[in-house]
Amino acid sequence: MPSIFSFTTFPLLVFLAFFTAQPTSALIQPLTSKRGMVVSAHPLASQAGLEALRQGGNAVDAAVATTFAISVVEPFSAGIGGGGFLLLHQANKPQMKALDFRERAPLKATKNMYLDAQGKVRSNISIDGYLSVGVPGTVAGLYQVHRQHGKLPWAKLVAPSIKYAQEGFVVTERFVSAVESRKKPILNNLAARQAFTRNGAMYAAGDKLIQRDLAKTLQQIATNPQSFYTGNIARAIASDMTRNGGLITLEDLKTYKPIWRTPVCGNFREARICSMPPPSSGGVHLLQILNLIGDTDFKSLGWHNPDVLHLMVEAMRIAYADRSEYLGDPDFVKVPVQQLISPQYAAKRRQEIRANATPSTRVKPVDKVTLERFTKAESRDTSHLTVVDEQRNAVSLTFTVNYGFGSGVVTPGTGILLNDEMDDFAAAPGVPNAYGLVGGEANAIAPRKTPLSSMTPTVVTQNNRLKMATGAPGGSTIITTVLQVILNVLAYDMNAGEAVSAPRIHHQWLPDELRMQPFGLDTATIAELKRRGHTVIERSPWGNANAIVVTPDGKLEGAADPRGEGSPSGY
Repeated sequence: MPSIFSFTTFPLLVFLAFFTAQPTSALIQPLTSKRGMVVSAHPLASQAGLEALRQGGNAVDAAVATTFAISVVEPFSAGIGGGGFLLLHQANKPQMKALDFRERAPLKATKNMYLDAQGKVRSNISIDGYLSVGVPGTVAGLYQVHRQHGKLPWAKLVAPSIKYAQEGFVVTERFVSAVESRKKPILNNLAARQAFTRNGAMYAAGDKLIQRDLAKTLQQIATNPQSFYTGNIARAIASDMTRNGGLITLEDLKTYKPIWRTPVCGNFREARICSMPPPSSGGVHLLQILNLIGDTDFKSLGWHNPDVLHLMVEAMRIAYADRSEYLGDPDFVKVPVQQLISPQYAAKRRQEIRANATPSTRVKPVDKVTLERFTKAESRDTSHLTVVDEQRNAVSLTFTVNYGFGSGVVTPGTGILLNDEMDDFAAAPGVPNAYGLVGGEANAIAPRKTPLSSMTPTVVTQNNRLKMATGAPGGSTIITTVLQVILNVLAYDMNAGEAVSAPRIHHQWLPDELRMQPFGLDTATIAELKRRGHTVIERSPWGNANAIVVTPDGKLEGAADPRGEGSPSGY
């Protein structure tokens, strides 16, 4: 599970479809509904969100209920001990809203906290244990968006997650393999061992997992969400941190605040794409890659034509190179967003793309002076959920504890699994994090700073009306996964099921490799890509995307990725 390319076994039908390397309706059929829909990474969570819609709630209510439920039934991916991003589309308002409830560095964090006396990065300190934990934001973010835009009572939305924690749910092979791959940090922490094993013995698929401490915590949150930041829950977290050399204090928790930000938006063909701005790199580089692709007629060339794939890979390579240099927390560094998403800048960088692959060692972030010319007027770890209500309001929400089971630390008596989000900072310039992503000074550690993310919750409109909402987990692969889901719908006219289940490729500049899924491309295409100089690496299928698409007749069409165990629920 530490690998972002881990996955549970695909249905046989999907694997057989891979052999053709063509998108077909055999991949997965979407669910169609007329009124509202929720798609998440777990059926129980989707059901919790759907019940909120049925009870008269809106997209925000359903998203809150679904997020709390995921925190219980998919603890290895996301939870109340982590943080995330949310994009809100309101049908009667032209301007979308983006909420940053990402984890933040504690006040005691320092730039060199993960370096030894020789200036070398100490292994695993930013991944396992108390020093890896950032200040959690999930509860504050959900309460903020609900307070401003929700309809149903807060306690009613937390109730399904309390039930799942108190009464338990049946674990699957996905949970079992996740525990196995993070067994060492889990067993090293007494509270984590008590929460996710039977005194050190592993659960098997089909067993029921009950989380009574977490149920009590959720009951407190249902009564008073501020208890997480100023009450008994906060005191439990801070005390455990003090006892074990962690950095988070009551002051960190008390002063945590979610931040409303302006989404980054751009045009692609007839559509308007809006996504998460910094401190996520997702929206910036999604738009940058779409601009680099430009008006290339993918549909006429054919799905996964070598020319199409080559262009996509080279565009990814350029975008991830720029990411390493320029992206960080905009409250601490100047991020040249408008320049990076400028179509004129993309046109200049497109001239660098040749018929053959350009080695990543020769693809550099453009220098700052050149970039200024384009100023305009203006892991399966992680989990994504998508909600659309009857009024066609939409929420696209991605949240995380980062690595599988986060830091491996559970606060005693609370059932709260804490994140290891500090690994998303650059521990040192040029040193890759757990996902192989390289960062620089823009993403250096600083107190109260937000680590850079790849989370890419996205909403697409056409003629000012909702067209689709989508997102995915998967660490560094999130941006390219969302890119391909969008292209599958907008450029190839796939339905939601085809779009999320079709094979994918990924390139992130460094390491210099083109990743593909088993049977995702035919042998002739692979041979042609290799001839052009691409190092093609086969990796286990990655990502766990989901999407809701509004069909031309106004219905909702939703699908969850067959790489995971999620499902759509609609009515």
